[in-house]
Amino acid sequence: QVHLVESGGGLVQPGGSLRLSCAASGSIFDIYAMGWYRQAPGQQRELVASITNDGSINYVDSVRGRFTISRDNAKNTVYLQMNSLKPEDTAVYLCNADQMGPLGYAINYWGKGTQLTVSS
Repeated sequence: QVHLVESGGGLVQPGGSLRLSCAASGSIFDIYAMGWYRQAPGQQRELVASITNDGSINYVDSVRGRFTISRDNAKNTVYLQMNSLKPEDTAVYLCNADQMGPLGYAINYWGKGTQLTVSS
């Protein structure tokens, strides 16, 4: 019922900046949280940042102070502003949305992912 479309990935040099966008469409009225995950080759999927409808924000320690998650409710879009990028930030970044389902559990939706490569 929810479709997520990501944009903004690419190749940047260490120390550079990039902003990812994720637009949600479909039956979006029950979404209560959105976030960004990342997965590097051979690594577990990692929660990078999340934001809830009541404004609660969380970051993984490795990006705190460098990344900023934000939302535009009118556009049903979340952003991830990434500054001071490091080679270890290289990964596929995936947008996530959580929707409360009819049986009292959260339904998780995922975008297809966008590649970020940080290299000189």
